[in-house]
Amino acid sequence: MPDTTSQQRRILSLWFPRLGADWYIRRHPQLAGQPLAIVDTTGNAQTIATLSPEAQAAGVHPGQPMRDSHAMCERLITRNRNILGEIHFLAVLRRWAGKFSPWVAEEGSQGLVVDLTGCAHLFGGEASLMHVVQDDCHDMGLSVQMGLADTRGAAWALARYAERGVASERSGDNINQEARATRSRAGKRRHWTKGGAAPAVKVNGLSKGLRIAPSGQTYAALAPLPIAALRLSEDTAAQLARLGLRRVSDLVGQPRASLARRFGKGLVYRMDQALGSAPEPVSPAKPEDHFAVRLTLPEPIGMIEDMLAGIDRLLPHLCRQLDIKRRAVRRLRLEAHRADHGLEHIDIALARPSSDPHRIRPLLEMKLDSIDAGFGIDMLRLQAIQTEPVYQTRAAGHLEAGRAVADRLAKTDALDDLMGRLGARVGMEALTRLHPASSHIPEKTCKILAAAWSKPPEDAWPKPPGPRPVLLWDPEIVQAPDIPQLPAEFRWRGRNHTLMRASGPERIAPEWWLDDPNWRTGTRDYWRVTVKDGDDLWLYFAHGGALTPGWFCQGAFA
Repeated sequence: MPDTTSQQRRILSLWFPRLGADWYIRRHPQLAGQPLAIVDTTGNAQTIATLSPEAQAAGVHPGQPMRDSHAMCERLITRNRNILGEIHFLAVLRRWAGKFSPWVAEEGSQGLVVDLTGCAHLFGGEASLMHVVQDDCHDMGLSVQMGLADTRGAAWALARYAERGVASERSGDNINQEARATRSRAGKRRHWTKGGAAPAVKVNGLSKGLRIAPSGQTYAALAPLPIAALRLSEDTAAQLARLGLRRVSDLVGQPRASLARRFGKGLVYRMDQALGSAPEPVSPAKPEDHFAVRLTLPEPIGMIEDMLAGIDRLLPHLCRQLDIKRRAVRRLRLEAHRADHGLEHIDIALARPSSDPHRIRPLLEMKLDSIDAGFGIDMLRLQAIQTEPVYQTRAAGHLEAGRAVADRLAKTDALDDLMGRLGARVGMEALTRLHPASSHIPEKTCKILAAAWSKPPEDAWPKPPGPRPVLLWDPEIVQAPDIPQLPAEFRWRGRNHTLMRASGPERIAPEWWLDDPNWRTGTRDYWRVTVKDGDDLWLYFAHGGALTPGWFCQGAFA
């Protein structure tokens, strides 16, 4: 932990301006060297989020509409943005940055912030450390810009705005013409005081993209930067530009009370954070819990009994780790590392998360025969791939203990263990259950849910107003007169049928608030009919809505 009481605080800001494009190229190396743009969709508008250097060299820039970018670069390759994938990749980069300091946190969607206090000397100084960061990012195929300063706000500003001028920050109502009385002194002014680009911050011989503000010189580094470097909103920066306040130095010299009264306390607070007057700590992200155990064997094994013996030693330790963190495993992986450096693994899934070794072991035993031991297995490893929290339960007394155990064995655990065993053979996705749905439409009265990730219905199934068939299929055309009177004879599935008896009708109207293509034939009159051959069918007459009326068959009774 850096000792901030005896050392000057030093903050490193890492900005990855092409994070989305670089991450996509890492996954698809064949796109390297081609103009690539990652498109972000907001409402009905598609704009460029990030792009590759080749696309930027062609004139495409972030925030540009996708149609305009294709007009500027006809070879432009566009891909939709994967925000979740970029978040996960940034989390991976956060773990990588932990090699430089334990205090690392995400900063926005494209940046990291590292507290380097007391850590830079381990890499030969700040400049050497930033060179290591740049080399690592180059090896990973990432574009990075860095800023190092005494405060978090100053480091953020140097990483993003040290190479930018102020000309781009001007407002549209800016007047370039000077008064006649001031022209005599215009030639003596420095170029950036007449609206030109701000001077670049000295970087002490570092390569492009690395910016260091020496200790105690935060204001000198921030003074020539544009107002937006203070992490202000676009509206606030535009209003300040209309008043002629375009650089940080212009803003610092203004009365604080007037700025706070006109633009709010947020402007003054951001300025204090950047200059070090207001604290802004770096809160590192909490490391994710990792549950895994391994057993290294002195001699290679290959028999199922030997692997079971190893599992019996590993599984209690893993379950003990889960119990300490009050977690339960949902998906578990067993890795068998062979002596020839090969890897065999099996995955199991539990219908109900558990940390009980006696419930997990039988599922592993069922799939051990799929492991090819080869020349022998010299290491076993158990890893909890997916875990879920265990919620606090009420302890049962002596009178309730027996009833609670009986209910658990009869209702939940026994069924969950059965689903776990079946899922180990056919897969958890193949186990489903029917759940009642709130609809009077026959084919919508139930919905199919995954049995392992759903609970049985607590209430009884609602009783339908009329008989329902055991088999239900999509409506099939019945050749009969198109009148609502039940026919004595009809033809269905290529066969002629004679009516013996019938019951009905039961009228069912479509859901008028939904446009269901299957119910565009209008209101239906359902009949349960028995034909001469013994078939018990479910027919209905559609009175016609958007389509013509007629007879249909939709199911069969047992």
